[in-house]
Amino acid sequence: MTHSTLPETQAPSRLRCIQCGYEADHAAADFRCPNCGNLFEVAFPGWQTPQGLKAAGYTAQALKDFWRDRKSSLAPADTSGVWRFRELLPSLKPGYDPITLREGNTPLYDLPRCARAAGVRALQAKHLGMNPTGSFKDTGMTTAASFARQKGFRWVACASTGNTSASMAAYAARGGMRSLVLIPDGKISWGKLSQSLDYGAVTCQLRTDFDGCVKVLNELVKRRPIYLLNSVNPYRLEGQKTAAIELLEQLNWQPPDHLIVPGGNLGNSSALGKALLEMKDLGLIARLPKLSVIQAEGANPFYRSIREHGGKTLVPTAADTLATAIRIGNPASWKKALRAVQATQGLVEQVSEVEIALAKAEIGSDGVGCEPASAVTLAGLKKLVQQGFAQPDETVVLVLTGHVLKDPEFTLKFHRGDLFTGTAQEKDAAALVPQQRAPFVLDATVDAVLKTLDQFEAKDENA
Repeated sequence: MTHSTLPETQAPSRLRCIQCGYEADHAAADFRCPNCGNLFEVAFPGWQTPQGLKAAGYTAQALKDFWRDRKSSLAPADTSGVWRFRELLPSLKPGYDPITLREGNTPLYDLPRCARAAGVRALQAKHLGMNPTGSFKDTGMTTAASFARQKGFRWVACASTGNTSASMAAYAARGGMRSLVLIPDGKISWGKLSQSLDYGAVTCQLRTDFDGCVKVLNELVKRRPIYLLNSVNPYRLEGQKTAAIELLEQLNWQPPDHLIVPGGNLGNSSALGKALLEMKDLGLIARLPKLSVIQAEGANPFYRSIREHGGKTLVPTAADTLATAIRIGNPASWKKALRAVQATQGLVEQVSEVEIALAKAEIGSDGVGCEPASAVTLAGLKKLVQQGFAQPDETVVLVLTGHVLKDPEFTLKFHRGDLFTGTAQEKDAAALVPQQRAPFVLDATVDAVLKTLDQFEAKDENA
């Protein structure tokens, strides 16, 4: 146990079922409500005061001042882009420091080329792939792993399509815990798998898909003292919600008209939606942006739930998409995400594999880059503009969730032109040729290089 550097400015919290409202201080190993089986969320009853809602007793302006001033602090909790906003987070007990890798603090980029491609005047991207392990998962893992260590767990575990496992393994190692990773055999990027191995995780490749890994994990945590770190863990989502708080701070607390998020297991869209609603209730922002969730056509159970069942039920699907981070057919947090989309009057849309590949290349052309799952946001924005839901003069922020180096195989195959060879999308993939930049193999002479440059410039002039 270490002496805490966290000042006592956090408010007491409880766990509350999202369906029946049952409240508890602790949850079972699977984080399910004992009454109805639905998920818990973190609630802050202490925010209610005679003067209205106040986080830790502070006004909205006082909170903004605290968070701004902490940027000049060198204390570990203040250099974290998550724990800097600790008044809106559940409290660690006195004597415990957070496990931090200085997560958060991610950039907000302008995307002028992507704006033209989407048909909007201006476009920005909040790039959560610039976190320490290369994905948004770090913002939630710092909180959930910290609570795991506080509770005395030696082992933590997750089922993963790659990003969760990399993040969990890193934070477990940082916090002196052991980690167990369950991944679907042959269905994740080698770049992501290599991270888990390097951080010391016990990695099991199961002959099933992601949802099958989840089933095994849920049984495992009931039979051994292992702390579950998937996004059903509500402490994960508390950390992830700080990305929205940081974004609004970067925008001087002026919300965009639209916030567009990839949809996989739907924990991140749930977390960002929770943050938006809390910020509105606390007076930190004056209005809500529309939160829209975009899924891949081959992994679209949430989209189908909205279109076919009005969001009343979700039918699991056999997920199949090259955007491996969102290759999930039975998203655990769909009810939370539905609430976020409805409360902000957003939409749920789907995009094709070719549309994802094109959007990824277009984001790269702005010098930013992202993994394939992140690119569904730009592809989805194009559809929202075509439908008239997003107007050309409205402000839009895309949430990019993973670094471009998370899936280099996808990028290399795209530029070689064989990403869709032998697939049903091969004919449609002809539209991708103008974006492809395969390397040139030349003789080692200046003339050969100059000839290639001249050909490339001529091609650009004729484009």
